[in-house]
Amino acid sequence: MKKLIAGVDEVGRGSLVGPVFAAAVILNSKINKKEIKDSKKLSKTKREILEKYIKKNSFWAVGSASIIEIEKLNILNASLLAMKRAIKKLKKKPRLVLVDGNKVPKLQNYKIKNIIKGDQKISEISAASIVAKVSRDRLITKISKKYKNYSWDKNAGYGTNKHLKAIKKFGVTKYHRKTFKPVHNMLSP
Repeated sequence: MKKLIAGVDEVGRGSLVGPVFAAAVILNSKINKKEIKDSKKLSKTKREILEKYIKKNSFWAVGSASIIEIEKLNILNASLLAMKRAIKKLKKKPRLVLVDGNKVPKLQNYKIKNIIKGDQKISEISAASIVAKVSRDRLITKISKKYKNYSWDKNAGYGTNKHLKAIKKFGVTKYHRKTFKPVHNMLSP
């Protein structure tokens, strides 16, 4: 039996709004890996095309951790929780899980290894970065329709100059992570 390898990556750790997302992906052996790169190195259009291709030719799952969980656990532990949820949702159990970064979620009965800059080296992790990014971007774009002043559809909730000015002018929303420094500093005189 072929060794099933799952790649795992998260997205949204540095954002000031919304949940953190993670994806776990086991690529089909016939998939063309040439196009699959770290999501940060792809255009929005290319990511969306690849996300459909990956989902059609893989076992994949997405997990997330809510704003409340981020504020209760801290962003690192919430990211690990989102990863754990994605791994456990996979329809096939991988023999090996490769996680981007220097920390791995604790999960019994799984062989898990971290890979620094894994999203640039391992196709399965790159694929997970694409699926996680497109999934989170969809949610943030949907939320941004109600909160147009913050330009989340363009900045994905990150602390851009325009976003920070909008917080000062229009205030903090229920989607903002209140424990994150820029938001916290605006709430505390």
